[in-house]
Amino acid sequence: MKIGTIILAAGDSSRMGGEPKQLLTYKGQSLIRRVTETALALQRGPVVVVLGANRERIVPELQGLPVTLVDNASWPTGQASSLKTGLAALYITHKDIDRVLVLHTDQPLVSLGLLLHMVEVGKDDQKGIIACRYDTQLSVPALFSRDYISDLLGLEGDKGVKWVIGKHRDDCSEVPFEAGAIDLDSRRDIEFFHQVLAQVQ
Repeated sequence: MKIGTIILAAGDSSRMGGEPKQLLTYKGQSLIRRVTETALALQRGPVVVVLGANRERIVPELQGLPVTLVDNASWPTGQASSLKTGLAALYITHKDIDRVLVLHTDQPLVSLGLLLHMVEVGKDDQKGIIACRYDTQLSVPALFSRDYISDLLGLEGDKGVKWVIGKHRDDCSEVPFEAGAIDLDSRRDIEFFHQVLAQVQ
């Protein structure tokens, strides 16, 4: 199974006061470097990182990694434009991919083990979508068969992968990932994350 991975990293971290959340560190690594290395460790196909705001600050974090960096000038319009940009970059040179994996940068506890488990679930269940469940939602990380590329390309504005997952719920397998609820969107999220880490260490 050849998997093309899209890492969405174009946002401006407005709830962080302008400080790029992609550059927050966890276990000595920036979040963008961490999620990119995890995607590469899957060793299933090309990895594309979609950049927008703060590009000049983020690019050095990815130096030396065998990934494709693409710029989304339309990032202020919402997540859909970044998905489309990433898909276009994948299909320019890799038209033979079987599935598309979508990752965000603000989930620090995404691991290689989780991604491998998602791939295995996809093989066993033969569903077109494999999505992670946390809190009350199904969302990223999410794995889509190539049959859903047109749906992803049809998204507009702030509509993201959750919209496609919800539309095709009958063709979706769930992977429990409670740690996915930890997404570092604001300074309050960061404070809570550090509190949780202090309790388990």
